[in-house]
Amino acid sequence: MEIQTRAEEITRTIVRKYRKPIWGKFLEGIKNYDLIQEGDRIAVCISGGKDSMLMAACVKQLQKYSLVPFTAEYLVMDPGYAPENMKQIEENAKTLDIPIKIFDTRIFDAVENIGKNPCYMCARMRRGYLYKNAQELGCNKIALGHHFDDVIETILMGMLYGSQMQTMMPKLHSEHFPGMQLIRPLYMIREEDIIKWREFNGLRFIQCACSVTQNVAVNGDGESARARVKSLLKTLRAEDPAVDMHIFRSVENVNLQTLISYHLGSDYHHFLDTYDEGRNVRGTIT
Repeated sequence: MEIQTRAEEITRTIVRKYRKPIWGKFLEGIKNYDLIQEGDRIAVCISGGKDSMLMAACVKQLQKYSLVPFTAEYLVMDPGYAPENMKQIEENAKTLDIPIKIFDTRIFDAVENIGKNPCYMCARMRRGYLYKNAQELGCNKIALGHHFDDVIETILMGMLYGSQMQTMMPKLHSEHFPGMQLIRPLYMIREEDIIKWREFNGLRFIQCACSVTQNVAVNGDGESARARVKSLLKTLRAEDPAVDMHIFRSVENVNLQTLISYHLGSDYHHFLDTYDEGRNVRGTIT
C-alpha cells in the first residue's frame, strides 16, 4: 500500500504540477504525430534513466484514461549493468509501480574493446534486442525515451559532425523487423522539465552505466560530440531562449528550392537538374 501511495503521489505531480511542460507536451506529441493507435501493443523500453522512467509513468497513466485502447509491456534490458545499477532500476520501478519485465544480454562485454564508435554499436545492438523481445511479446511498437533536447542536438550534430541535414523522427518503421514501429512519446518534452520533475520528487536514476562512459568520466579521455553540442546550445540559449524552437522549426519548414541537393532514399536531386528550365524555381530571380 505504501508503494502504491508513493506512485500515485509522483503521478499526480506529472498530471498536475507539471501538467503544462510534461503531461501536456506528452499528449501533444502523441496526438500530433499519431504515435498510439487503437489495438497497439507497445513495448515501453526502460533503460533506467530519468527519461525512460518518466515515459513509462506517462504511458501507464495514459492507459487508464485514453479513449484509444492500447496495451503495454514494460521492458528492461540488462546489457551487463553492475548489480547496484540493476537494483536501482528495480527499486525505481517499484516506487513508480511499473510492472517491468527484465531480460539479459551481454552487450557491454561485446562492445567494450571496440576502438571506434562503441556507443553507436551498443545502441544498434540494444535496439535489435529490444525489437526482438518486443516482437516475441506480441508488441507492434517499441517506445524510446528520447526528448526534445535529443531532437535538437541530433539536428546540430548531423550538420556539424555528419555533413548532413537530418532530424530524429517521432516515429519510424523498422527496417529489419517487419510490422514493427519505433515511437518517441517524450518528443516534445524538454530535458530541463524532466530534471525538475525528478528533483521535486527526490528520485534518483542511473546514468549511462557502461564501462566506456565510466572510463571517459574517470580518466578524462575526452568529450563526446553530443556533450560539445550541449555546451554550444547552452551558450546560444543565453543569447536567445527560443533558439531550440528555431532549430526545430527549421526542419519543419524546409524549402527544397533553396537546397543545393537532397535525396529521398536512393532518389537524388540537385538544383542544376531544373536550373535551366526557365521556370520560377531555385536560382531564378523574380
